[in-house]
Amino acid sequence: MRPFTYERADGLAELARRALQTGQGQVDAEVQFLAGGTSLIDLMKLDVLRPRSLVDITPLAAEHGTVELRPDGLRIGALASMASVAVHPGVVEQYPAIAESLRLAASAQLRNMATIGGNLLQRTRCPYFRDPSWTACNKRLPGSGCAALDGINRNHAVLGVDTSCIAQYPGDLGVVLAALDAQVELAGPRGARRVPFSTLHRPPGGQPHVETTLLPGELITEVAVPAGAWTRRSLYLKIRDRASYEFAIASAAVALDLDGETVRSVRLGIGGMAYRPWRAAEAEAALTGKPLTEANAEAAAEIALRDAVTNGHNAYKPELGRRTLVRALLQARAM
Repeated sequence: MRPFTYERADGLAELARRALQTGQGQVDAEVQFLAGGTSLIDLMKLDVLRPRSLVDITPLAAEHGTVELRPDGLRIGALASMASVAVHPGVVEQYPAIAESLRLAASAQLRNMATIGGNLLQRTRCPYFRDPSWTACNKRLPGSGCAALDGINRNHAVLGVDTSCIAQYPGDLGVVLAALDAQVELAGPRGARRVPFSTLHRPPGGQPHVETTLLPGELITEVAVPAGAWTRRSLYLKIRDRASYEFAIASAAVALDLDGETVRSVRLGIGGMAYRPWRAAEAEAALTGKPLTEANAEAAAEIALRDAVTNGHNAYKPELGRRTLVRALLQARAM
């Protein structure tokens, strides 16, 4: 790990002023915000990220680390720990998919440290990104190419990719938030703004090193999940190579509102195989107004994965994704 300076943030206003001065941002930033550090410190040890300064934002947790249930939905402070949100009684009862996605992530020790905001912004686990000895990585070295295209890409993405990058978004919670129409509150040098979570992560677009739509110096302060008839009948299904402490090779978030056997409304997120948190909107439309039978679930899953692009080792993923989505839908029906 390279030498760096460390300081603690006193408040959002001072943080915004300093961020504007230093150009803190998402690409090659000399200043990085530090919360739980469970991803940032790893990447610094690997020499992937080389900040000159870390600004510890955990002193802001008293203001931005709470969980609140309101009539219009759920509010989660970005500095709340994953562990605390996962066991919050209101989240477990009214937003079970959120609780499940957090319980299935990382390890107990990491969940105690990691924050919600940091989890949503975690970087890919692509080995070509995380190993600087590989020179071809457009995420790390823009314009250098993508070694994963012709390399070992068993765990890489098949949705939302292009030839500039096929890295997989590794998070679980983000898949659920994409399905639940969440929004994120942001703060930065230009003030506060709220944006749909679905717009937070960018497609590769030939520039995979620019991963989010955050402006320089911005950070997430809150996640807002709207209330709805579908939130209680929601689940997160995670398929992985081993039963714990492993990232998904396929996952599905389902939030369902039924009128008898007929789908009144359904929200679908796909993880483990997409470049960013993925919403299967066309599959939702195909199910709405129809009985939730296995045949209809299979038809929707075909639609959800029909645009998948494979690259050799990950050719198994579309079929696994379809089966995962069908299984999650039928489990949600039985809730």
